Amino acid sequence: MNSSVLNRQLGSAGPSVSAVALGCMGMSGMYGPSDEAESIATIHAAIERGITLLDTGDFYGMGHNEMLLGRALEGRRDKALLSVKFGALRAPGGAFLGIDGRPVAVKNFIAYSLQRLKTDHIDIYRLSRLDPVVPIEETVGAIKQLIDAGHVRYIGLSEVGAETVRRANAIHPICDLQIEYSLVSRGMERAILPTLRELGIAVTAYGVLSRGLLSGSAPAGQGDFRKHLPRFTGDNYEKNRRLVQVLNDLAGEKGVTGTQLAIAWVLARGKDIIPVIGARTRAQLNESLGALDILMTDSDMKRLEEAVEEVGVAGTRYDASQMRMLDSER
Repeated sequence: MNSSVLNRQLGSAGPSVSAVALGCMGMSGMYGPSDEAESIATIHAAIERGITLLDTGDFYGMGHNEMLLGRALEGRRDKALLSVKFGALRAPGGAFLGIDGRPVAVKNFIAYSLQRLKTDHIDIYRLSRLDPVVPIEETVGAIKQLIDAGHVRYIGLSEVGAETVRRANAIHPICDLQIEYSLVSRGMERAILPTLRELGIAVTAYGVLSRGLLSGSAPAGQGDFRKHLPRFTGDNYEKNRRLVQVLNDLAGEKGVTGTQLAIAWVLARGKDIIPVIGARTRAQLNESLGALDILMTDSDMKRLEEAVEEVGVAGTRYDASQMRMLDSER
């Protein structure tokens, strides 16, 4: 693969990054058990293939994911840009307890992240969800202080709406918004994406395969959080399996896989959009990176979008309680 292909700008205020990012959440149990040696090997392979942007959260595996990355990046820290989400509060049993975006909490969260990641700075730091009782200006202001102190390089956002983006950007330039975006999750196109483009803010798109739904993946075991997502439960899951067949049929015509076609669609939606691929193994990584070699014509895009729209997706991307938490859905 030509490394020159792996270059996109993370917004007008951000750095140049690879055209896809590696999302590391799945390496810490969110999709069931994972192999730590294979996880580290996958991170190393991603860096060797030219991926520079690695995405994590301090609450993935209650710190496990950051410690994993800390080990994987020993001797390689200068080859990677770390994007870290913070603010989610968790109980010992794993339950989510809410969001804390207070300035004092921001400084506390990063102190522990720096230790777990074995680094002196985080490249892109972002609140994982909007704190309903703390103005975004206060949270972003606290991260700005961390930039001034040398602990953070850039500020990102996660799952917030257009108005919140504007308010945050007025305090300090925002480089990107991380938000779910795929063939079956296109809500941000209505108001959020136009606002981002007006302000020169990029998108890091997670869930590009709708958490494996579009690749035919099924919840694996007790630790797989997808067992609680509407698109993977009951009649919804059976209905949604038709999407996999539609995608595979169209992918077959191009001699690629359904996974590659779904990622290629996101890549083709704009050079300001960076798909976050959640590969947990080197084989998954290799397949996903094949999307970079797919040329998507306007005709390809229209046909794919119409085929998916005709089948439709059953269920929301999160359950009702989590959907109510999303500022991006208001």
